[in-house]
Order: sequence, then structure tokens, then C-alpha cells
Amino acid sequence: MREPALEAGRSTSDRPASAVRRATGLDLDAFADAHWGRAPLLVRGADAESFRDLLDLDGVDELLSARGLRTPFLRLARNGSVVGSSSFTGPAGVGAEIADQVHDDRVAALFADGTTVVLQALHRLWPPVIDFATRLGAELGHPVQANAYVTPASSRGFSAHYDVHDVFVLQLAGTKHWTVHAPVHADPLRDQPWNDHAGAVAARARDDEPVIDTVLEPGDALYLPRGWLHAATAQGEVSAHLTVGVHVLTRYALVEALTALVAGDPALRASLPPGLDVADPDVLAPHVDDVRDALVTALGRVPAADVARRVRSRVWTGNRPEPVRPVAGAAFADGLAPGDAVRLRTGLGHRIVERGDRVVLELADRNVDLPGSTAPALRAVLDGTTRAVGSLPDMDEADQVVLVRRLLREGVLVPAAPA
Repeated sequence: MREPALEAGRSTSDRPASAVRRATGLDLDAFADAHWGRAPLLVRGADAESFRDLLDLDGVDELLSARGLRTPFLRLARNGSVVGSSSFTGPAGVGAEIADQVHDDRVAALFADGTTVVLQALHRLWPPVIDFATRLGAELGHPVQANAYVTPASSRGFSAHYDVHDVFVLQLAGTKHWTVHAPVHADPLRDQPWNDHAGAVAARARDDEPVIDTVLEPGDALYLPRGWLHAATAQGEVSAHLTVGVHVLTRYALVEALTALVAGDPALRASLPPGLDVADPDVLAPHVDDVRDALVTALGRVPAADVARRVRSRVWTGNRPEPVRPVAGAAFADGLAPGDAVRLRTGLGHRIVERGDRVVLELADRNVDLPGSTAPALRAVLDGTTRAVGSLPDMDEADQVVLVRRLLREGVLVPAAPA
């Protein structure tokens, strides 16, 4: 059954640059207000080719047969269980003796026998998915991963379960019947997997009416917040969908950051007395009260800037930014001249901090120290728009060439088509 309140439309001519809009039919604010972390969203695509550019069945065959794929980039599942990798991997002959390379003939036999193929981490392997996932992660501000599930006709890969991350499901080929049920454990954290609640999950899927019971066709999409139960079964043909998992940063991540930062407080590092029976709640209670009071005091002294610095690393390192082309990029930087266009590398986490007569560009793994006079030009060239060398503020052309060349070689900027 369809739930009209859960559906959104997408025009056949609407191929927006926004990855969020492409997956949901909504702009980021509308999606965040109505669905992010709250409720599923079913999107009916008017164009069956909507996601074909990301991956099709020919691309699946290429990955399985001609790309030297290794575990764990491939996983196989049958009847709800993962198939041991030794049944489809091995060495690949002269010059490729690595023992865990995928054997396409074994995969073909298993697939023909009803086994689901899971291509993992396509956000690191397949250029169109790399581009989409990089843009989606940058727009959401949360790291993402992308897996493709290719299911033989009339087969189910995994039984009802929930994920500990949000997912966008993009139907690529064939059709797949999905059932979605309300959570039995809302907003699960990374260490709270569905099998911790296996009995409740099975009962909910067996006894309760689904919130969504539908068939996804090519071009359709589905958003599921973490914790929502789901299962999918292919129909009378091979089915493929792309699942983009969003590893959401939660409020508990702020709790973890805060507790890590108060480790500098001496009152919280003091030893408990010798001979204390920590198994006795009555004996332990006064110490718990003392620590609770000290913790509240210590937490009040933690600057938000320290929390931000600690938490941001999880986002900045959760995904690699847009790929750079080392050879072409070096040639572009060497020949850089006024009029050449550049832009910020998509998905690159950064922060500009002015410190006296210096300006520091903070990156995930290092800082780039620059003269303070470059601050206006630096802010302009990193504002997300395409900029031409020679158009940056408060700096002559020769110095702009030097600055932009440095940022190109640091992997901060990439060449761009003129605006």
C-alpha cells in the first residue's frame, strides 16, 4: 500500500545539482523539517532513467569481472545470512597473488543460485557514485557510504532488520517489494544493532501492519531514518538498488566529546578509596553523587570551540573529499595564470582562523599557515563559488597566482570551468 503523506514527486526534467533534491524531490530545509531523523519518505520517480547514470547492471558486471575487486568491497548474502568469502575469492594469478580477490565465475554461480550481491563502499570505487556521495555528504554535513544490492529474481537478501544509520534507497534496475515498519528501538546508536532486539524486530515485522508496503521501480527512491525496520524482495527479474547510508552525528557524539574533554579536570581523575566495594550501590552512592556534582561543574567550563574541534574531525575524516587528479592538477598549477578558474574541492572540511598577522587554514590532517594579508582573498576563493585568478580582493595578480598555486598543491582547490 502507498501512504500518500509519505510520497514526493520528481519531474522528469529535474536533474538538479543538489544531491538531496535528487534523492528526495525536496530542498534541504523542507526535507529536514518533515523527514530527517523523523519519518520515511517515498519518492516516485517519473523517469525510470533517473539513477541510471550512477550505476546500471552493465556497471555491476564490470565491477565484478574487470576491476580486480577484493573483499571487503564485495559481500554475498543468501536467505538472510552472509556467505563466507572463501567461497568466492582467491588469488588471481601471476602478478596478482593476493588471496582475497573476487572470482567472477564463482560469483556468477552463486548469483544464479539465488544469492544477493552486495557491492560495498562504492563511494570509493565507482566515479559516478563517488561524485553523488561526495555532494550528498557535503550538503547533509554527515559522512555517507554507498552500497549496491543486486538481487536475483524473486529472492530476498536480508530479513527484516534496522540500520544504525539513515539510508537513501535509489532503485536502479528491476523492481523490489519493500515493507517498512515502525522502530522497536528508536534512534539506535552505532553500538545498538538490530540483533540486540531480534525478538522484537521479528514480532513487529510479523504482527504489525507496515507503514510502507510498496514496490520500488527504477527511478523511485526511499528515505529511512535509522531504526526503521525494513525488508526487501526482488520481483520476477533481477533487481538492483543503491543504498546510501548516512552515518549521522548524534547528540550523543557531543556527550562523548564533552566527557573526553573533562578528563583534564583533577577532581574527576582522583582515585576512589582502597577497599571500596563498588558492587554495593549503597557504598558507591556518595561517590557517584560527588562525581556527578564535579562533572556538572567541569562540563560548564568546557568551551563550545573545544567540542567543535573534537567533533568536526568525525565529519571531516568520515568521507574523503572530491578526488583530485595528481598529474593534470600538477600541470594546471605549474601553468597557472590570471584568468584561470578554480573552486573549493567539494566535501573538504576546513576553517579559517585569523591569528594576529597570520591566517591559518585548518584542515582535517594539517594546518596551512599564511600571511594575514591573504585573509580576504582566502575567504573569497573558499566561498564555494568558481573564482578566476586575478579577481580575488585585496591582492595583486602575481600574489594571487602564488596563493592559488599553493592551495592547488595542498589539495584545497581544484581547476574549474570558467563561471
